[in-house]
Amino acid sequence: MSLKANDPSRKTWLDLPDNTDFPIQNIPFGVFLTRDDIITIGTRIGDYAIDLGALHQLGYFKDIPLTDDIFLQDTLNDFIADGRKTWRAVRNRVAELFDATNDELKSNAKDRETILFTLDEIEMQMPVQVGDYTDFYSSKEHATNVGKMFRDPENALLPNWLHAPIGYHGRSSSIVPSGIPIHRPQGQKLPKGSDEPIFGPTRHLDFELETAFITTASNHLGEPIPAAEAEEYIFGMVLFNDWSARDLQKWEYQPLGPFLGKNFGCSISPWIVTLDALEPFRVEGPAPVKKLLPYLETQGKKSFDISLTVSITPDRGEETVITKSNFKYMYWNMSQQLAHHTVNGCPVNSGDLMASGTISGPTPESYGSMLELSWNGSKPVKLKDGQERRFIEDNDTVTMRGYCQNYEVRIGFGEVSTKILPVFKT
Repeated sequence: MSLKANDPSRKTWLDLPDNTDFPIQNIPFGVFLTRDDIITIGTRIGDYAIDLGALHQLGYFKDIPLTDDIFLQDTLNDFIADGRKTWRAVRNRVAELFDATNDELKSNAKDRETILFTLDEIEMQMPVQVGDYTDFYSSKEHATNVGKMFRDPENALLPNWLHAPIGYHGRSSSIVPSGIPIHRPQGQKLPKGSDEPIFGPTRHLDFELETAFITTASNHLGEPIPAAEAEEYIFGMVLFNDWSARDLQKWEYQPLGPFLGKNFGCSISPWIVTLDALEPFRVEGPAPVKKLLPYLETQGKKSFDISLTVSITPDRGEETVITKSNFKYMYWNMSQQLAHHTVNGCPVNSGDLMASGTISGPTPESYGSMLELSWNGSKPVKLKDGQERRFIEDNDTVTMRGYCQNYEVRIGFGEVSTKILPVFKT
């Protein structure tokens, strides 16, 4: 099925703000609570949210084989499970309905009133019920920086890193959408110069600039997904902030890896941007340093040129952009990650979330965590109002933004913004 929705010359009859992340060529998918307290699946064009459930009930998808309740649910899981043919058909139809040359919906004031919402009339929800969450460690620059800090600077990467996408399973219950605050976590940590741990709040709270991809149901137990077919089972991408308590993590991670230093919270952007919408922004990723095993070999452009930023806004303070990075720096691409994840026969389900790992670029201005930006606290990051940050403090708001842009169109993710609250008091 062709990607008619991606036509860069297409215009919409909706009023769009300048430089919007959500032109008619985007058509992401999300879940929101309407002004009538109804949860529905929808999409977004400009600053309008579009109720897909209402569109379906009014007969605008009559030529697409959809179940009656496909959009009348509180998650996208079932819609994602319908597969790429359905996703493309719905995107193409939405683009057709809102095209400037199409009067079918434009001339029906009653239907427009039913299906269109301004952003202040809705409340975004978690777009999917995440059954399983995997976090990868796929930025060579990030892994190298961490290795230099905590291991041998001359041998920063562990021997396995260049041979396979390293990852771990995280906690899905603490993944929340943009706008939901997160409390500073507590746990065990080892004071400098001590042999015994203490208990208390993390003093090294950090963000990790990441993206994540959402999968559809794709394989049976025991069945690997070939790298060449992996993208067929990837619905789309979100921005992802994998919060980290570095001092808790440092004490606990050996021998089994992250636990309390990670599972207290992750934040995602609420609109899932489809891989189809990102198609015009494909680029080649970094060339492999080591020869890859055959199951990890990929052909063609498997990465995307996604500009990424992170900012910190202190309580009642001014926002400061502290890093500018790009998804294209990732050493291991999504197809390799999914192929590796399933090569042992691990089944993947609709709504599973796979995070990229911290995305760091080659220069200090493009590092994707406070750990790197402040070099483990030794080089404080200066904010616009003169404050300094080694790590994230209480009541700071961290905001991540991402978009793709060429000479014809801009496709963005919006933002994921999260305020850090003090330790939860019982």
